[in-house]
Amino acid sequence: MMGGMEEVLRIDVVLDRMETVRGTGGEVTMILFHGNFSCDLGKGEVLPGGVDTQIRRKGEDKKLSARYILQGVDKQGENFRLFVENNGVCRKKAPLITSPVIYTDRSELKWMEQEKLVGTVEGNGENKVVIKIYRGEQA
Repeated sequence: MMGGMEEVLRIDVVLDRMETVRGTGGEVTMILFHGNFSCDLGKGEVLPGGVDTQIRRKGEDKKLSARYILQGVDKQGENFRLFVENNGVCRKKAPLITSPVIYTDRSELKWMEQEKLVGTVEGNGENKVVIKIYRGEQA
């Protein structure tokens, strides 16, 4: 738990490839990744095509916007999908807190579409990160 918040989704990500463009006004890095996830309903994988776009304009903090689709199987063997857009700002010497937006084709998870969610991103070994998404009041 994060300060009284309930973890509702965990995504373990493996970073596959990074491409960077450095311009005079800033820098953009696109990170392709894969991984797996778990939630109360079931578990599954990050579908191919997940990308985290990180933009650092001169004189500003780096902003990230990751978009990906999760495909899972529930405990009864039924498939479901979640689309995740996860946005955040990378500040020096501060934890990376994100504002996730989720859409799903599963009625049991529709509450995620209306809930104000909070995410965290932490390193989890070489070329790996863990994304945790929470609901509830942040302390």
